[in-house]
Amino acid sequence: MSLELSTPKPVASASSLARQRLIGRVAVHVAVILLAVLFALPFVWMLKTSLMEPLQAKAMPPVWLPNPFRFDNYRAATEAIPFWRYTVNSLVLCALNVVGTTTSCALVAWGFAHYRFPGRDLFFAITLATMMIPFPVLMVPQYAIFRDLHWIGTTLPLWVPSFFASAYNIFLLRQFFRTVPRDLVDAARIDGCGEARIFWQIVLPLTRPALVVVALFCFMYNWNDFLAPLIYLTDDRQFTLTLGLQAFQSRLGEIEITLLMAATTLMILPVIVLFFLAQKTFIEGISLTGLKS
Repeated sequence: MSLELSTPKPVASASSLARQRLIGRVAVHVAVILLAVLFALPFVWMLKTSLMEPLQAKAMPPVWLPNPFRFDNYRAATEAIPFWRYTVNSLVLCALNVVGTTTSCALVAWGFAHYRFPGRDLFFAITLATMMIPFPVLMVPQYAIFRDLHWIGTTLPLWVPSFFASAYNIFLLRQFFRTVPRDLVDAARIDGCGEARIFWQIVLPLTRPALVVVALFCFMYNWNDFLAPLIYLTDDRQFTLTLGLQAFQSRLGEIEITLLMAATTLMILPVIVLFFLAQKTFIEGISLTGLKS
């Protein structure tokens, strides 16, 4: 009877493991770059179309580089409609909504996060359940309420509701507020701080990343909102940019594609600039929100 000795399997060397990790990182970076190019392609297409002549924009096969570059399209787009008036209208509405949403949602979320009262969890569950109600179900009752208040034709329906909080933002802020140490709040109470001072001077500075996330989401939603201004606004002097671009697109039944792309490029620039200015805080808020249930 012969005994067979099993030979040990070769152990991978440190260099081969490092090489595998390097290949994995390169593959991930290549995949991310390809996805970034894919997502940036519509923006690049819009930008190059905004710098073309009308015949170049409609040419087949497509022209990839404008020749010549028509920067006058941007001036013509802002003169074709009251672009800057619409921009101011949109900025004012976004500012009011950001203030109302962050203030009201922070107050409600802090109450759900750090105060114990009968039925707290039930009320929070009911608040979250309202997110499952689709907007078309609420559209007609809301319109009837605003009509009875004689708010149709004004901007009041577009910003007053933001001061009554929303379930999604309440949930985000509540998850973040629960990470605030209760001992810190109790120590502030012992030192004589009132509840309002604790909230405004201690809690809100500590939760600034979450507030920035809510503010950015609110700004982008209201900046791009088309349906609500379409329903409630009747005077073109109160139009937002979304309504103004739609009116420009349908004017005379013909789309001036180069001017439309130029106006659209100008419209999305504030969102891009705002995101890059608050990018660090925004990413920090997204990564930390929800760490503690």
